[in-house]
Order: sequence, then structure tokens, then C-alpha cells
Amino acid sequence: MSLITAFSFPARLAWRQLLHDRTKLIAAICGVLFATVLVFMQLGFKDALYAGASYAPMKLDGDLFIMHKQTEAMWRSVLFDRSELMRALGHPEVVSAYPMYIGLTPFKVTDTRIKRTLMVYGYDPDANLMDIKEIQAKHELLRQQDTIMFDESSRPEFGPMRQLMSEGKDLNEINDHKVKTVGLFRLGISFSADANVVTSDLNFLRIFRGRSPDQIDMGIIKLLPGANAEKVKAELIAKLNENIVLFTADQLIEFEKVYWQIKTPIGFVFGFGMIMGLIVGMVIVYQILFTDITNHLNEFATLKAMGYKNSYFVKVVFASAFLLAILGFIPGFILSLGLYRLAEGQIFMPMPMTLNKIITIFLFILTMCATAGLLAMRKLKAANPADMF
Repeated sequence: MSLITAFSFPARLAWRQLLHDRTKLIAAICGVLFATVLVFMQLGFKDALYAGASYAPMKLDGDLFIMHKQTEAMWRSVLFDRSELMRALGHPEVVSAYPMYIGLTPFKVTDTRIKRTLMVYGYDPDANLMDIKEIQAKHELLRQQDTIMFDESSRPEFGPMRQLMSEGKDLNEINDHKVKTVGLFRLGISFSADANVVTSDLNFLRIFRGRSPDQIDMGIIKLLPGANAEKVKAELIAKLNENIVLFTADQLIEFEKVYWQIKTPIGFVFGFGMIMGLIVGMVIVYQILFTDITNHLNEFATLKAMGYKNSYFVKVVFASAFLLAILGFIPGFILSLGLYRLAEGQIFMPMPMTLNKIITIFLFILTMCATAGLLAMRKLKAANPADMF
């Protein structure tokens, strides 16, 4: 008997059993659909969270990055002495070392009077520390007093900044300090800030009155072409203060992601929601399969008396679980596509539906249904032909 034939008979029996009670079938499909949508949405929000955390570090144009060891994330930095950064210039493979100032503060749109929190990045405009073409093209304008460039991918509550600029309404307030918007760029918002602004280091210190230029949030180091970043990092760590930590570009991105995943409750909430969705779906599928086996226990006993082995019944139950996974996953995937587009329009952060995510979630759902089937199979042991007489 071929492998296809060996599985076709149990699959047909499983399909007919599922169709026998359409109400229970619909209930089971809804359970799988619910689990599918919940897992898709939890992973989607988690991807949006990590994407938002990666926007800024991915755009920083440097090879090594210095921060205080107590810094939890870029937006929650601990200040350190600028002299530590300058000491890095003593390494023969270090080309340049520039300070970056980072701060969260209210931004008030003069035209709408709306005030919301945004992230401000301040650095020497000639250093081109951000790999963003719009900023680099207008970096000389940032040398003027009280000028900024605004992230037009920010939340709409800040207003149509491009239109406001064309109407001459480019004067706004950051931390109650009047600034002029001289250009726009695209970076992307995160869970920590609704918008981003780039300005010069001198303008940053005017906006954040009381900040000392000798206390910085981050140092960005550029190395000679071909230099080994890990080797230079190890050598610099041995020379700098023990309260200083260095990252390569990839390590900085991972550092930002780990903060949201481990050091905040948000990462736990997304993971817990996904697990709960799978548990709820598994319980529903288990109840349906268990009830189906119980209602047809005499029929299973008859098949046993006719010579069918336990392996055949195992195939029937797993075929039922597989069919429920397919029937629930497809509409759940379609519904999730629509919810992704809806969520993107509300949180203004990307939620990509990747092939890898689709395959991963389908395997989750298939495992969920298979586990439910494995638990329900215990009832088959009670299917004894002697019980029929």
C-alpha cells in the first residue's frame, strides 16, 4: 500500500466526521481562526516595536558607538563626559569621534497649538552622523541659529508640516523655544516618541537649557576603511573608563531591541498574548475532537473489531487536526491582512506580512491542533470491542 493510500482513507473518514456535525465544525474553525488572528497581531505589533527601535540606530553613520554603561536605550540615556569620547581619538585607526545629544521634549505646532513629545537629535551638521540624504543635503542650514529638520513620517497630530512650510508657517516651539523648520526627512516613529527632529549641537543646547556641552548622550566613532571594528572596540575598552560601553552598529541595533523585549513589559505582553491565543485555540480544538471521539466511540470499537489497528485511528485524529488547522488558518490569514493595514493606519508604523511570518505562524497553528489531537487520542483507548456486547 502506498503512503498516499495509507493516509487517504483516514483523511476521508476524518473529513466526513467533521462534516457530520457542521455546528461543531464551525466552532472549531472559529477557535483556530481566533488563535491565528491573535498570533498574527501579536507578532505584527512586536515586529512594529522592533522596527521602531531600529530606525535611529540603523541610520547612524558610524563604526563604533559609545554610551554610558547605565544607559538602557538611546531614548533613556545616561550622560557621560565628552572627554571619554575624545580619548578614543588617540587610537591610530580612529578617523573621527563626534558627540551626539539626544533628548525627549514637547513640540508645539504654532498653527494648531498641539503639543506632543518628540525625540531631538543634536550633532555637528558637518559631521553627517545620520545616513539620511535629505539631512545631508541641507546640513548647512542647520548651522543657522534655531533651525531644525522635521521627520515628516511622524504622527499626523503634528500637522501637515510640508504644507505648513509652504504657507510660511514654519515657526514652532520645542521645549518652549521657538525654532524654524528648514527641511523635512523620513526616519520613522517608535514606541518612545511620536516624531523626530534633527538639529545642530549648538541649537540642541539652546533648546535644552541647562545641558552642558561636556555631558553627552552618545559618541559616534568612524574608523579607517578596512579597520576591524571588534578589534578596535576591545582596545578602546581597555583604555576608557569602566563606566563606558562600546557597541558596533549591529550590537547597537540589538541593544535597542533587547530593551523593549526584556526591560519593558511590552515585549512580555506581546509574547504572553501569543501564547494565550494558542492555548485558547488548542482547548477549543481539543474539546471538538474529544467530543467527536466520544460520540463515535462505538463506531471506533467496531472498526477495532474489524481489525483496524490503533495506528489507523491515530491517523484519523491527526488528519482531523490538520484539516482544522487549514480551515481555520486560511480565513484567519485573510482577516489578519486586513487588520494589519488597519493597524498601520492607526499606529503609523509598518507591520509587514512576510512569507517567513506566514510559514512560522502556520506551523504554530498546526502544532497547536496536533497537540490537541494528541490529547484527545487518549479517549480512543476506551474504544474496546467487548464494550459493544
